[in-house]
Amino acid sequence: MSTYRDFTAPIGSRRATVLRTVGTRERRSHLSAPRVPTVGIDIGGTKVMAGVVDADGNILEKLRTETPDKSKSPKVVEDTICELVLDLSDRHDVHAVGIGAAGWVDADRNRVLFAPHLSWRNEPLRDRLAGRLAVPVLVDNDANSAAWAEWRFGAGRGEDNLVMITLGTGIGGAILEDGQVKRGKYGVAGEFGHMQVVPGGHRCPCGNRGCWEQYSSGNALVREARELAADSPVAYGIIEHVKGNIGDISGPMITELAREGDAMCIELLQDIGQWLGVGIANLAAALDPSCFVIGGGVSAADDLLIGPARDAFKRHLTGRGYRPEARVVRAQLGPEAGMVGAADLARLVARRFRRAKRRRVERYERFERFTQAARKATSESL
Repeated sequence: MSTYRDFTAPIGSRRATVLRTVGTRERRSHLSAPRVPTVGIDIGGTKVMAGVVDADGNILEKLRTETPDKSKSPKVVEDTICELVLDLSDRHDVHAVGIGAAGWVDADRNRVLFAPHLSWRNEPLRDRLAGRLAVPVLVDNDANSAAWAEWRFGAGRGEDNLVMITLGTGIGGAILEDGQVKRGKYGVAGEFGHMQVVPGGHRCPCGNRGCWEQYSSGNALVREARELAADSPVAYGIIEHVKGNIGDISGPMITELAREGDAMCIELLQDIGQWLGVGIANLAAALDPSCFVIGGGVSAADDLLIGPARDAFKRHLTGRGYRPEARVVRAQLGPEAGMVGAADLARLVARRFRRAKRRRVERYERFERFTQAARKATSESL
């Protein structure tokens, strides 16, 4: 594993002019941002992954822990993030921290407006963490972070207009245009999973019916498999695999059986892929990108999923045969994309420090002061 001691940065890149806004820097100065190591944090419903990433997208060290239970206060998750950053700071000279959060982040990238898997409601995450860590902090949606990573280091390199679709439990998404993440007026652009594709269809946790993610996501795949296993003889292969325990059916299991040739599992992935292609065709009509990058856990099925998606995309594309077609490709960076992207975005707000040891001491002192104040407040309330 590489260490920070092995890392050197070109002198010319250290002389970049500091631009006025983060948005402008994102569009044109990712090449002139400080070539310094930063920490990326990817927060999901089940895990928190943190890593030190260099300016070329290489992961120098990675840590992972379980996400605290969603019934706990936001402070518990913030404590987990701080502990991971402090741990990594022991061995690396960290200059900024980027957070990729599974939720809606406001346009200022300070507050998490809503997180479906955590108890964050209008939570000022950036300010809270910046008050506890002696480095700049940047917060963004996890799909935006993953799309940025794929554009900088992965399947989307060289593309001017890119749309990323992340297929996991639900569907997330992000839009990049001319090297800038498009967040919309209020910061919540790219929530493609909640486009309505079947009026009056399956109920979605968002409160509506017929959302795209109810037909092309990990949840949709597992739901369809369990329904078939409950009352159809064609599902004998997967029933035998789980020994009759239908609740044990999972997305990775379906993908594994499909690769082994199970006809029902192959058909299920084809169905999910066809719905994926329909949604992509709709997005092409609205956004006209040059490339769609498909990421998330379900994309591990590769051509079993993306092949049917390409076919459906071509069939449903508006003006097919008379317009250029966007490429549809699988993401390259895997589950680390959100972490790498958050770290690289954080470089845009990073400051160069000359006294790394002093900064680490200040960070620990600030953390200790915060902890002592919290303990005192707790004891007084008792």
